[in-house]
Parts: sequence; C-alpha cells; structure tokens
Amino acid sequence: MLELITPLFVSLILGGTMVGIIFGSIPGMTATMAVAVCLPLTYSLGLENGLALLLGLYVGGISGGLVPAILLGIPGTPSSITTTLDGYPMAQKGEGERALKIGIVASLAGGLISLLVLYLFAPALADFAIKFSYVEKFLIIVFALTVMAALSSDMLMGIFSGFLGIFVALIGTYDISDGGNGKYRLIPPGTEYWLDGGFSLLPVLIGLFGLAAILEQAELGVPKGHSAGDLQVKERSKFSFKIFRGQGTNVVRSSLIGTFVGILPGVGGSAASILSYTNAKTFSKKPENFGKGEPAGIIASESGNNGLTGGALVPLLSLGIPGDSTTALLIGAFTLQGIQVGPLFIGNSPDTWNAMIIAMLIANVAMFAMMYFAIRYFAKVVTVPKHLLFPIILMMCVIGAYTINYGIMFDVWTLLIFGIFGWVATKLRLEIAPFIIGFILGPSAEVYFVKSLESFGDLSIFVTKSWIAVVLWLLIIGSVAGSVMLSRKTKTSV
Repeated sequence: MLELITPLFVSLILGGTMVGIIFGSIPGMTATMAVAVCLPLTYSLGLENGLALLLGLYVGGISGGLVPAILLGIPGTPSSITTTLDGYPMAQKGEGERALKIGIVASLAGGLISLLVLYLFAPALADFAIKFSYVEKFLIIVFALTVMAALSSDMLMGIFSGFLGIFVALIGTYDISDGGNGKYRLIPPGTEYWLDGGFSLLPVLIGLFGLAAILEQAELGVPKGHSAGDLQVKERSKFSFKIFRGQGTNVVRSSLIGTFVGILPGVGGSAASILSYTNAKTFSKKPENFGKGEPAGIIASESGNNGLTGGALVPLLSLGIPGDSTTALLIGAFTLQGIQVGPLFIGNSPDTWNAMIIAMLIANVAMFAMMYFAIRYFAKVVTVPKHLLFPIILMMCVIGAYTINYGIMFDVWTLLIFGIFGWVATKLRLEIAPFIIGFILGPSAEVYFVKSLESFGDLSIFVTKSWIAVVLWLLIIGSVAGSVMLSRKTKTSV
C-alpha cells in the first residue's frame, strides 16, 4: 500500500484539494464543476493518479463552500446552505474567523467518519452484490431512480427529469451485444453519422455542470447587498477547541446522517446538510438559538455535508451506482481508463481501492491544514472578479470536451447543447441530478431488463426470482409511498 504514495500522487491530492477549496469558495462554483473541468486531465495521469486529483477536488470543493456562506451569507456550494443560517450571523458580530474554524474542524470530522464507513462497508456490500443476477441489478437501478425522484425538490418533476435522461441516453444504435437489433433509434434523418453512438458521457457532464453553471451565473451577475471587500475575517475572534465540548453526539450524528444520505443515489449534499441541521436543532437544549449565530448549527451542517463525501462512494464502488452528481463524474474517470465500477471492482482492483482510501484520507487532512492555517488567504478568493474567471473555465471546458475522444468536433457541440439545456432546465424547474443519473443508469437498466427476459422469459421473474428481489420491491414501494406522503405534506403546509 505504501508504494502507492509517490510524490506525484501526493502532489496531485494537495493540488486538487487547493483548487477544490478555491472553486468552493467562489459563489456559483461547486465541487462538481471543479471535477467536470479537470476530468479530461486525468486521461494522461493514469487511474490512481487521476483519482487522486479528482478526490482532492471533491473534498476541497465541498469544504470550500463554507467560506462565502459564513463571510457573505451566500452558499458557495448547495451543500453549504444551512451553514449560512448561523455562520453569517456570527460573521456579522465580528466572529467570522471563529465561525470559519468551527466549520473547518467539523468538516474534517465529517470527512473522516464517512471515510471509515466507506472502508468498512463498501467491500461487504460489494461481496453481497456479486450474488445479484440481471434481475436484482435491474431492480436496484429502479430503486435508485425512485429514491432519486422521491428526494427531488419536486417529485413529479424529478421523475420526469429522470425519464428524460433515460430517453436521451437511448439515442444511437441498439447494440446487438446488449440484446438489440443493431438498428438506429431516436435519430433524426441525416444525423446518423453524428449520433451513431449516441451522446458521449463526458461532454454531457461537462456541459451540464460546467457550461450551464457559467451561463447561470453570468445571467445573475454579482448579487447585490453583499460586499466582499471588507471581509469579516479581519475581526479576530478567539477560537478554542473547547467549543466542541458536548458536541460529540452532534458531530457523530450529523456525519452519519450525511454518510447515509450520500449512500442514497442521487440525493446530494444540500439534503445532507439540511437533515443534519434539522436534527441538531430538534435535539438541542436551546433550539431558539439556531439561526442567530449558534456554533452547533455550523458543526451540524459542515459535519453533514462532508459526511457525504465517503458515503457517496459506497454505492459507486460496490454497485456501480453514483451517489451524487460528483461521483457520477468519477464514473467518467473510470470510463477514460476502460474500467467498469461495480460489485467486482474492489476485489479485482485492490490497488485502486487502496489508492482511493489513501487519497481521501490525505485530502481530508490537507483540507484541514490548508483552511485552518491559511483561512485568511482563501477567504480573499470571494473577491476574484468573475469576468476574469469564467472565460478561463469556459476555455478549459471546450478543450476538455474536444480532446476526450481524440478531437471529435461533435463533442464540443454536445458540450454546447447540454450546457444550454442545463441553463434552460433550471428555468423550467427540471431536476439536473435526476436527469444525469437517468442518463447514466438508463442504458444499464435496459440491458439488465432484456437480459433478464432472455434468461428467464417471464415478467414474473422480477418478483419471484429471489428474496432479494422481494426486498427490493418493498424498498421501491416504500420509497414511492414515502415520496407521495412527503409531497402531500409539503403542499398542505404551503
């Protein structure tokens, strides 16, 4: 295992973590965008070194979102939404640096706890998943899609977005090896040359999470009412680790909630931080202090959203199902190297598995060291003019899309098409995460469905194949029923 820790490996983790923190610290940028922009760079690095860079970006990007959330009241990333509720009031009282350091320590705790869960449970889940036939694999994808839709902000729109993603993914040739007839489908006349193989995954991802974010932020401009010139961090306020006395339960509970949310496919960091914050407030002896500058609120939010990092890798590495939009991008890194993640991955690729665990550990420690001792300098990132930053990122997106498949211009058009689609989708209230999860999982669901019928020849096999199939159907039904009840409750409260 120690031979994996080369100077290049460590340097990529440190560099990725630093760049991720910078991306997360700039409002409108996200960890997902950082990974999307840098994804093409991993092709020449090899799998282990490429993953070292991407995991550093992932950890740094999630953590960096607390900087503008606390100093400006603007969540740097969606996972930092609840950090603003108590962080910004503390900054307004001249306790900006104290609030930042509380969030940094909580981020480290959440990241390490989720990493422990990943190390302990992903191999066991993968060993169990090896027993899955085509039937169980199809049902687990259906369950992933129902959970994804159930936890969307709008259930019906989430379901529609997921099916739209599946529909788009089916464009191309129906491969004979997958049980198809080798003919074109869903391809307009005259576009067969370009759409023969459908849309490439990586340009789609970069367009949806890179270009779309740039278009959206360019439209919004600089938010009014927030000044980045006079940072609250200039007001020195004493930080002491004594603030964490009595917060052990809050840290562990919030981290485990974040990890659990990460394991659920397609949910995302915002749900992790909101659930963690809500639970912390519910069990607090002084819930009335939340929203007014309560350190426990920052601890809960940051422990929860960093707990997502390890949890989201559990279904990715054990089942081949991405836990969130960022881990969906990680599939692209494996695809570039010709490796398929799933139940056999950990057993067949122990070096890569160990490299990911080591990379996550180093990235979390590096994130803590960089942010805790240099938080004043990272805080200045919020002052970088976006009119200088966006053109550079746009150029990286175009170059990345063009070089992914050895200079195919249609991939650049794919980037543009899906970038505009992602921008328009937010206006139509479409859910991007369900769309991309459907785009990734849809073809696999089709293959497993067809192979199941070829092997067993009867639709009843999806219920009677095994006790695992029955349990998965119960989970699917429970997920749908729970989402319907939650939707009705939300409408009633409104």
